Amino acid sequence: MTPDLATGLLWYGVFLGSTVCHEAAHAWAGFRLGDDTAQRGGQMSLNPWPHIRREPFGMVIVPLISWATGGFLMGWASAPYNPAWALAHPRKAALMAIAGPGANLALFLIALLLLRLGLEWHDFTAPYLITPNALAVAAQAGPADYLSHFLSVVFSLNLLLLVFNLIPIPPLDGSNLPLLVLPPAAAASYFSLLRSPLVRFGGLLLILRGLGSFFNPVLHAAAELLYFGSNAL
Repeated sequence: MTPDLATGLLWYGVFLGSTVCHEAAHAWAGFRLGDDTAQRGGQMSLNPWPHIRREPFGMVIVPLISWATGGFLMGWASAPYNPAWALAHPRKAALMAIAGPGANLALFLIALLLLRLGLEWHDFTAPYLITPNALAVAAQAGPADYLSHFLSVVFSLNLLLLVFNLIPIPPLDGSNLPLLVLPPAAAASYFSLLRSPLVRFGGLLLILRGLGSFFNPVLHAAAELLYFGSNAL
């Protein structure tokens, strides 16, 4: 993508809102399941400030610089938790981890529903070329133009956050999924492995190498879901 101020601000706004929902979901799930660490830190909130205060580089500096210099948006956030609680309750820890991508799934489904309604009501139509910025375009110039663009970005970014975070490689949320089924002794060993700096660093290298190759097919598969049974194509 070519760097563009208006598009960059839109992507950053959606990134900020989606990431805050993701981390607040972690915090809420942890609180409900018995760990109030994130709640005490202010992360169980849709107010962006506690999340920015915790991760200013990942939430503000890196996303804006990556867009300005490369035309793509990269960033991160985190919610604190109590490792002793997670070690004592591995299944609850896994559910807390899954709650973040669950929030992105909800936002993705809302965007998909609204885009589909726009198609069915003929406010939107299929674009000439499907991109993360344009899953659908307005049938006529006007407010629908901005709405289709906004919903396309919400759809694309939350799909990316959902799929990316479910990759079963540390330090991503998906690496916690085995904790749902492992017996206690194996879960304790696996949890210790997940917290190893060497394992987390190796996981990050694998993620960065493979990130660009997997998302386009996922996006187009999701677009097929959006247009399934529609005569808009």
